[in-house]
Amino acid sequence: MLIGRTLGFYFSRQFIKTIFLVFATVFGLVYTLDFVELMRRAGDAPAATTGVIAQLALFRTPAIAEQVMPFAVLFGSMAALLQLSRKLELVVARAAGISAWQFLQPGLLIALLIGIVSVTVYNPVSAILKQRGTALETQIFSRAVQTREKPIWIRQRSQDGQAILRGDGSNADTATLFGVTVYAFDPAGVFTHRVEAKEATLHEGFWELKDARILSATEEPQAHDRYLIASNLQPSQVRQSFTDPDAVPFWDLKETINRMEQADINVTPYRLHYDLLLARPLLFIAMVFVAASVSLRFFRFGGVAMMVLGGVAAGFVLYVATELMAELGASGIISSLVAAWFPAVVGSLLGTLALLHQEDG
Repeated sequence: MLIGRTLGFYFSRQFIKTIFLVFATVFGLVYTLDFVELMRRAGDAPAATTGVIAQLALFRTPAIAEQVMPFAVLFGSMAALLQLSRKLELVVARAAGISAWQFLQPGLLIALLIGIVSVTVYNPVSAILKQRGTALETQIFSRAVQTREKPIWIRQRSQDGQAILRGDGSNADTATLFGVTVYAFDPAGVFTHRVEAKEATLHEGFWELKDARILSATEEPQAHDRYLIASNLQPSQVRQSFTDPDAVPFWDLKETINRMEQADINVTPYRLHYDLLLARPLLFIAMVFVAASVSLRFFRFGGVAMMVLGGVAAGFVLYVATELMAELGASGIISSLVAAWFPAVVGSLLGTLALLHQEDG
């Protein structure tokens, strides 16, 4: 049974208001902290004026704030339900014969809409701003090398056989890897030699390695100022692989994955990010169920602090589960589809189960 239009609009406004307030608070906090950190780093950068640093922080903040959206939905939903309970509006709704499943309908619908908008509108905007922020940061701090927590791996095929390249850093503008190790195999797949180089730049049809050292089991180590390795990759394909998945807009992810698969580049992080975005609306719905399971106790019964603590604990457990599954998916232990949808599905089911136990015994 659907809830009435007037009451549904009223509950919807409460959910929208509290969720937006929580997210705006987090957004402002992230922006302030990032601005302070950038100002600390800007001491030796002549181009880093206060206005430019403020702009850079604004470019970087949306992508960071996007990661806490599920918690904004969780705590915003908890705040909305607690406020409705404090004003005894939920008591009146129950007295009018409206069940918890009915007055949760507006919150679930709002969570679904926020999830869809965050994927189709907010994510593309935050990804584009992150790309601009990276370019501006490079310009301000004269830092062309993009370092990563995890190394960059590229696999290729050519007329000489197969090769696996590993880089500690990259420059997307010039398709260059830094701190490079190349593992070379012949056409039959037998390992032949290893090449260590200071940097490797991809040109049309070949890699150019500088300060290279060739190590082989059958020959003495050889040093070369310049060493070439044939490649079937295009610089545009490799530059795309240097970009973090969260810096690729949602609408471009599918095409990016297809291009990288054609180039035989590992697409697991990008596919995982794509599946996580698709699962986000369901994850937001799970957050509303979790919030309802810990926020529907009447104020006159007391125990509000424990309810809030329970919601925080539930959100933390769901966050840990999401991160754990993402790590397993990124490492290839489980499929990206399972890693992305498992926390959302299980969170929804557990929240529904807890609510069923409270409402229907």
